[in-house]
Amino acid sequence: MSSEKYSRQELFLGKQEKLSAAKVVIVGVGALGTVAAELLVRAGVGEIVLVDFDGVEESNLQRQSLFTEKDVGKNKALAAAERLREINSLVQIKFYPVRLEEGNLNLLDHADVVLGCTDDLESRFLINKYCVKKNIPWVYGAAVKAQGYAMAIVPDGPCLNCFLKKAVDLDNACTVGVLNTITYAIPALQVQLVLDILIGREVKAELYYLDLWQKEFKKLKVKKDAGCEICRK
Repeated sequence: MSSEKYSRQELFLGKQEKLSAAKVVIVGVGALGTVAAELLVRAGVGEIVLVDFDGVEESNLQRQSLFTEKDVGKNKALAAAERLREINSLVQIKFYPVRLEEGNLNLLDHADVVLGCTDDLESRFLINKYCVKKNIPWVYGAAVKAQGYAMAIVPDGPCLNCFLKKAVDLDNACTVGVLNTITYAIPALQVQLVLDILIGREVKAELYYLDLWQKEFKKLKVKKDAGCEICRK
C-alpha cells in the first residue's frame, strides 16, 4: 500500500491494514452508492463489489457523483468501476451489471459488510433476509427530498424488518424528488458505519435520521421485534 496515500486518514483512524484486507459489496450504484463507493475506495478498502443493473440517465447527473455526461447510456456498475479504478489503483474493483434477486444473492457472500444503497424496497428486504441468515453485517440507507436514514444492521441485533415493515407506496426520488446535499450526507454516514464495523468499533442499534431542510439530526433507538420472522431465533 502507498504510505502517503492514506497518511492523513492514518493520523486519526489507524487500522489501515484492516481496511486494506476488507471486502465491501455495494448494492445500488446510484445517488447513495456512487458517493459511498468513492469514499470507500479513497479510504483504501481492499475490495469493492458493485451490483446494479440500471443505466446512467441524464437526470442522474445532478447527484450521482461518479458519472459525467459521457456516461449516459452506460451501465452504472460498469461506469462507476471505470472511474473508481482511476481514483485508486490499489483497490480491487469488481462489478456485476445485474439486478439483485433470489437467484444471485451469493454475490453478497464473503463480504465483511454489505452496503445497501438501492432505493428498491424489495431489494432492501432481500439484502436484509440474506445477511441475517448468513450473519453478514450490512448498512441500510435511504434518501428522498432533503431527508434520509442510515442504520447498521449487525448479527444478533434488530434487523430492517423489525422497524420497516413491507410497504408498497414509499416515496422515492423519481416520484417526489431529491436534493443532492442529502445524497452526499447519508452515504457519508453509511460509510462511517461501515468503517466502524471494519475496524471493530461498537455499533449501536440506532436509526439515524437527517433532515437537511429543517437542519435536524436524530438518533432513534431500534428494539428487536420478538416476533420478527427474519431475525427471531
